[in-house]
Parts: sequence; C-alpha cells; structure tokens
Amino acid sequence: MQKPMIGVLPLYDENKESYWMLPGYMKGIEAAGGIPVMLPLTADTDILEKTAAAFDGFLFTGGHDISPEMYGEEKEAACGETCWDRDRMEAVLFEKVTGHNKPVFGICRALQLFNVLLGGTLYQDLSKDVINHKQKPPYSRTVHEVTIEERTLPGSILQEKKIRVNSYHHQGIKELAAQLQPAAYADDGLIEAVVMPGQSFNLAVQWHPEFNYEEDSHSRALFQAFVDACR
Repeated sequence: MQKPMIGVLPLYDENKESYWMLPGYMKGIEAAGGIPVMLPLTADTDILEKTAAAFDGFLFTGGHDISPEMYGEEKEAACGETCWDRDRMEAVLFEKVTGHNKPVFGICRALQLFNVLLGGTLYQDLSKDVINHKQKPPYSRTVHEVTIEERTLPGSILQEKKIRVNSYHHQGIKELAAQLQPAAYADDGLIEAVVMPGQSFNLAVQWHPEFNYEEDSHSRALFQAFVDACR
C-alpha cells in the first residue's frame, strides 16, 4: 500500500530565527505508515495553495499561544508568547486544506487555532482551573482523564468512554465555534477534542500523542487513524 505524504506544520524559534521540529510528530506519522514532511513557514498564498493540493494530509502542531487579536481580545499578562507568522500561515493553509477536504489532525495549539479560525474564543490562561492542565516532565505520562463522546470520530477510533491523557497547555476553548463539534471533555468541563463535521477527517485534540505514542495505545490509534485517512 502506498505511503501517504503528510505535511507537518513547522515550529519556530524566534531567538534562533530557525524552524524546528519535535521528533514525535514525525515519528508518530512514520510509525503509522506515513511519510512526514516539514513545511516552510510562509504566508505566500500561491505556495500554500500548491501545498494544500500536493499533500495527502496535514498535521497541525502545538507551540505558541494564538494571538488574541485573532478572536477580538487584547493580550492579557498571562498570555504566553505568540507568533504572528505561524498564525497567518496556518490560517491560510487551514482554509485551503479544508477547501480541498484533505485529512487534518491537530494537536494542542491546533485545537485552539481551529476554534479561533472558525469564530470561537479562548481562555488566555487556565492556571486557576480545577485540573492542572500544564504538567511537568516527563510529558509521556498521563495525568488526568477525558470523557470521549461516543458518536464522534475519536469515539469510533478509541472505542472507550474514558481515557487518561497527558496535558501541557495553559489555554483552552472558551466559546466553541459553531462549525466544530465537541468530542471530549476534561472533568472540569474543558473541551479536550473537537471535530469539524462535513470533512473527510478533521480532528484536533488538546493533549499530546506525539510525546507518548510509543507506550500509549490511544495515542498510536489516533496517529494510525489519521494516516489511514490520508491514504
């Protein structure tokens, strides 16, 4: 069976002015039978249109906080580092890949990004939340439960009502975009996964399967379902 080519959104280090990548994003795709390729950081619409058409699927990665101006708010002191170059590129690419109905898998920041791009809003900081959503290393260990909605894409993939997940984020969905469907919740009510109905495969999770896909069967299942959808 032919291995699908999957575009992986780049991480960016402002201090070093460099693109970089966590190996788990790439290796999780490889382990599931895909070929990951890190994309350039650009907002050139012609490049992104050709990119959207050329790849079989796209993994939107974690990283920077979303710029609050994208959802009509001023930046609070507790908001972390943002990257306008990433926000701009990913906004353009998300529109184009969903227009092509290409499979999309989003992790952490990506869940928040999809929500904002479709009209939702975010909590800029969850530090006073009931559950500690920002764990300390090692990030491969699971720290809290999420409840999976049964009649959703992750419900069909994971085949369990509750799973334990790792957690490394301090922002989250406040107002859910109308075009998204919630697919998992933490015990404090925070939305932990969303899907975009009408797309072939459009799933984003708040946790980090790239950190524990080797030892966690649920993380492997998510990568596998995504790569299979890209074939």
